[in-house]
Amino acid sequence: MGIYVEAKVRADLDELWLRTQDAASHQRWDLRFTEIRPLPGPEDAPVRFRYATRVLPGLTVSGTGVSAGERERPDGTRTSALRFDCPHPLSPLVEGSGYWRYVPDGDGVRFLTGYDYRPRWGRPGAVLDRLVFRPLMGWATAWSFDRLRLWLEHGITPERALLRWIAEMTVRSLVIAVSCFLLLAGPLQIAEVVGPLGPEAVFALPLVAALAVTLALIKTPLPGTPAARRCLRTPPLRVRAPLLPSLDGVRAGGTPALVCAEGSGT
Repeated sequence: MGIYVEAKVRADLDELWLRTQDAASHQRWDLRFTEIRPLPGPEDAPVRFRYATRVLPGLTVSGTGVSAGERERPDGTRTSALRFDCPHPLSPLVEGSGYWRYVPDGDGVRFLTGYDYRPRWGRPGAVLDRLVFRPLMGWATAWSFDRLRLWLEHGITPERALLRWIAEMTVRSLVIAVSCFLLLAGPLQIAEVVGPLGPEAVFALPLVAALAVTLALIKTPLPGTPAARRCLRTPPLRVRAPLLPSLDGVRAGGTPALVCAEGSGT
């Protein structure tokens, strides 16, 4: 099952196109990549690029991708498709393909993506992908789309948006930690905390702590903080996804054609 993410961005289509197609801008807002660098090649050839992701301090997983074509339709809709692969033995994916679609919609643009990939490490890798990596990739994509939206709509740079997210997650984590301590503590320990507030506080404080944990977990993030939950994660019943050429064919120097086909799901 592929990954699908859609965000409504109230911005100019050309500006959205620039922030997503320019490699220097793209790597600023997309959490999935540490570096995106175009590779040299003929002007009339498909655009190739190198991408890298820092998995752990001192460990960077890199791969290559190639633009599989672009198309602008008479109704103003634009589509950009690509294929990518990663030979690094520690990368959880081997190769994949995806597309971005830009659909003008009233006062903004529906910016959506669909992509899929082949996991590494055989059956154990497939299980790990289904339980951990694929949900994480879906969340990172949606979070990044909302980060891009904040940049275009409100001028909040990707770097500042990340700092806001870290600050808010830190506050939420502290609230949860303190509240859990109060929930697990006994009456005598709570009495030591509340001091002269009286015995009523001994019984009320656990209820307040439980409410604080609930709010910290489910409360909508602040308007200026990126949040994956603001994006649509389930595709419409019928979507038009590009049919992509094989990566080997593009590498061989062929000029890919981008077509679309009706289908359900991604």
